[in-house]
Amino acid sequence: MGSIDRYIFRTTLASFALVLVSLTGVIWITQALRGIDLMTSQGQTILTFLGITSLVIPALVLIISPIALMIAISHTLNKLATDSEIIVMNAAGFSPFRLFYPFFYATCVVALLVAFIAAYLAPDGMRRIKQWDAEITADVLTNILQPGRFAQLDRNLTIRIRERLPGGILAGIFIDDRRDPNERVSIVAEHGEVVKNETGSFLVLETGNLQRFEAGKRDPALVAFGRYGFDMSKFSNQGRDVTLGIRERYLWELFSPSENDPVYKQIPGQFRSALHDGILAPIYPFAFAVLTFAFLGAPRTTRQSRNFSIASSIVAVFGLRMAGFACSVMAVKSPGAVLVQYAMVVGAIGIGLAMIIGGVVVEPPPGLMEAINRSNARIARLFGRPATA
Repeated sequence: MGSIDRYIFRTTLASFALVLVSLTGVIWITQALRGIDLMTSQGQTILTFLGITSLVIPALVLIISPIALMIAISHTLNKLATDSEIIVMNAAGFSPFRLFYPFFYATCVVALLVAFIAAYLAPDGMRRIKQWDAEITADVLTNILQPGRFAQLDRNLTIRIRERLPGGILAGIFIDDRRDPNERVSIVAEHGEVVKNETGSFLVLETGNLQRFEAGKRDPALVAFGRYGFDMSKFSNQGRDVTLGIRERYLWELFSPSENDPVYKQIPGQFRSALHDGILAPIYPFAFAVLTFAFLGAPRTTRQSRNFSIASSIVAVFGLRMAGFACSVMAVKSPGAVLVQYAMVVGAIGIGLAMIIGGVVVEPPPGLMEAINRSNARIARLFGRPATA
C-alpha cells in the first residue's frame, strides 16, 4: 500500500469511526431512555442501567456500520474532489478503479467488524440482556419489595415494607396471604431479610405476630413469634429459565438448529431469514462502498456540480437496503426471496464495478437541468430579481 493509499485509507477509517460513534451514541441514548424505569420503578443502580442498555450497542453498530461507511467514503471523496486531488491523481495515471483500492481496504476492515458482530457479538449482547432482565424481574429484594409499596406477588398474596435499612434489613413488614381459600393469613413483623440458599429463597421475619382467619370461625388465631420463615422460592425462581428468541441465536446456531428446538418448530421461516441476514451483513458494506464510489469517484472539475451524484448515491444505497429489508421479511414465508436478496446485492456490486472500470461520470440529464433553470427563472421573476443560468 503506497503513501496515497495509506492517506486515503486512514482518512476513510477515521471518518467512519467518527460517524459510527456519533450515530450510535445518538440512537443509543434514545433507546436507553426507554429503559429508565430500571432505576425508577425497579430500584436498580445507574451501573446496572448502563450495563443493560449498553448491551444493545452491538446490534446498533451492525445496522449503522454500512451507512457510516457510505458517509465516510462520500466525505473522503468530496474532500479529495474539493482539493482537486482526484484530478491530479487521474492525471498522474491513477484510473478510477486504481483509486478505489484504499476504499476497498477500508471496506474489508468494516466488513470483518460487521461479520464478527453479526455472528457473535450482537446475539451475545441480546441474550445477556434477556438473561439480565429475567434475573432483575425475578429478584425479590431489588424488584418486588420496594419501600412504601403494596407488591402483589401472586393473585392473592400482597407484601408491603416500610423501609429498607443498611445490610439488606427490611423494616415494617406486612403480608396478606389469601391463596388458601379456607384461610387467610396476615403477618406483621418489625424486621426481616431475604435469605437465599440451596433450598430456595425465604423471607425471614423477626419479632412480629401472625393472624390466621379460618373459614367458618368467627375469631382469628393470633400467634406471636420471634422468628418466622416465609417461603419465597416460587417467586424468586420466576424468569430463571430463559427461552432464546431469533435475535439471541449465534450464526452457527441459526445454521444448524436442533430439530427438537420448540422455537424452530414454531417459526422455521424466521430462522432462515435471520441466517441469511447474518450472512449478507458483511456483504452490504461492499455494495454500499462500490455504489458510493461509482457515483462520486469519477474525476471532475470543481465547476461540475456533485449534488446530483450525491443524491443518486443516497437513493441507490437506500433503495438497495430497503429492498433487502423487504426480502428479509418475505423470506420468512418464501425461500425464493432469499435468492432475490442475494441477486440484488451481487447485482449492485457488479453494476457499481462496471461503472468504476468504465469511468462513468454521473451527470444530471440535460432535460432535468433545463427544467431546473426554467423553474429558477420563474422564481426569480416572481421575486423581481434577474435570473441566473
